[in-house]
Amino acid sequence: MQDNITTRLVVIADGGVASPAGVHAGGIHAGFRKNPGRLDMALVEVDEPCSAAGAFTTNKFCAAPVTVSRAHLGANGCAPVRAICINSGNANAATGEEGLEVAEATCKLVADTLGCEPGEVLVASTGVIGQLLELDHFETGVPELHAQIAAAGDEAARQAGGHDAARAIMTTDTHPKEYAVSYEATGALAGRTVTVGGMCKGSGMIMPNMATMIAIITTDAPVAPEALHEVLVDVVKATFNKVTVDSDTSTNDTCIALATGEAAKDAAPIEPGTPEAAELAVAVNAVCQHLAREIAADGEGASKLVTVTVSGAATDEDADTCARAIANSPLVKTAIYGHDCNWGRIAMALGKCGVEFDQRDVDIDIMGMPVCRDGLTVAFDEDEALRRFEEPEITIWADLKAGTCETTVWTCDLTHEYVKINGDYRT
Repeated sequence: MQDNITTRLVVIADGGVASPAGVHAGGIHAGFRKNPGRLDMALVEVDEPCSAAGAFTTNKFCAAPVTVSRAHLGANGCAPVRAICINSGNANAATGEEGLEVAEATCKLVADTLGCEPGEVLVASTGVIGQLLELDHFETGVPELHAQIAAAGDEAARQAGGHDAARAIMTTDTHPKEYAVSYEATGALAGRTVTVGGMCKGSGMIMPNMATMIAIITTDAPVAPEALHEVLVDVVKATFNKVTVDSDTSTNDTCIALATGEAAKDAAPIEPGTPEAAELAVAVNAVCQHLAREIAADGEGASKLVTVTVSGAATDEDADTCARAIANSPLVKTAIYGHDCNWGRIAMALGKCGVEFDQRDVDIDIMGMPVCRDGLTVAFDEDEALRRFEEPEITIWADLKAGTCETTVWTCDLTHEYVKINGDYRT
């Protein structure tokens, strides 16, 4: 079924988080950043409480908004939600009880503005760790932004609000990250067009153990909260969890999915384990994989997207360990930046990671060029390698020949600019 569904996906031009019916979004400069020209607060709203699900950071130093949003979604990670409020410029992490109070107060501000319960509001923050977040920017910004969203009089204005939201959540990102697809549903939803959209931010401190730093995924499919959570968690494992820029996991990682049901108001909600859930999962995966690749390509200081595939592993865990060893190796990443087709660094990364395999069996390709077979060097054209290094995406493939498991991880090269960006981050 998955291949069949994939062929039916239609990419929505200039699509994003507001592409699904019933989703409204916007972004403004609320004052969290000194530069008045930078948007720094986003709001994503739905008309009525809808199914929501979340996945959050595993970092023990988790931020206040992570704690609050996780609590609002409950033990099962899913609940009815009316809005998500996101600020950039300040992570509200390592801020103690005062940080928690600000996060809860923000939920109440949004709830009072929209006319819902505080528990139906989620929050997310991104930016500098260890600084107290000021509530007054929310007090003025939330009503202003909600009014702006409500005033969007046509579809073009609604979509423009989604684009503003994507810009408002950026930190060191060089551009907003948005994507949306639609498909003609089958089964119980036959004849209905379902849309899935999303936005995310993430450029540094990226090796998620759940999702990227901030990601909002939306759909107009009718979905039971439990089914939405199951779809989200499974997709996150295969997409956002396969991204690493610098092997560091943020304190604020948040991925939230909303499902308005507007594509089929009269239909019963999609339940876990059904063909309709599998169909939706393919579309959600397409959106999340596109956004995940954009995060890797936009890694701080990056000049190349790097796709690492390890096959022939004995277990899925072995494949993942090996792929991450390659993707996180500073020597591999700097070699790519220097356009050096040095497969020995890839072999080194594989050999150090603790996975069992026989080096005499290993094959390695770089950009489709065989450079190692059965653990030994293969002659290749250095000039052709330099030409292929001009491509925006560099591929690395390694076959361990120790089993049948395979995985792909996305990363980027390591440049001088990465050091500069992080050396100057607070100044």
